[in-house]
Amino acid sequence: MAYAKLLHLLSVLIWVGGMFFAYMILRPAAVEVLEPPPRLRLWVNVFSRFFPWVWGSVAVIVLTGFYMISLFGGMGSSPLYVHLMLGLGTLMLLIYSYVFFACYRPLRALVAEQRWPDAGAMLGKIRQLVGLNLALGVALIVMVFAMRG
Repeated sequence: MAYAKLLHLLSVLIWVGGMFFAYMILRPAAVEVLEPPPRLRLWVNVFSRFFPWVWGSVAVIVLTGFYMISLFGGMGSSPLYVHLMLGLGTLMLLIYSYVFFACYRPLRALVAEQRWPDAGAMLGKIRQLVGLNLALGVALIVMVFAMRG
């Protein structure tokens, strides 16, 4: 179980840490330094590198999570924090999937077509959803830490 926990935690760090960096550090710096067209190109490039890491992290989180649940004897025997992790983690995955399929893919096309106002609006939508997912991720980490003692 120790290796599963380690892989689980590392994957969470990649996903939530990446969102923190993008939201709190990269975004403000990019807004300060770059005009919209290069800034939008930057974000498409950043997402194209970050999102495969998120998909890999999500896969590891799900696999290790269900493995650890099985070690508890299933959900019926799992502590409350496991139920919260599964519920909020599923919500985070749904939000991320929406960002990837309904926002990022259109953003790529809009940037390729140089439709800057539309691309900017789509990036704004992504920013809001990443902010929500970041808040959920941090809240989940705090809850699990507090509940595990």
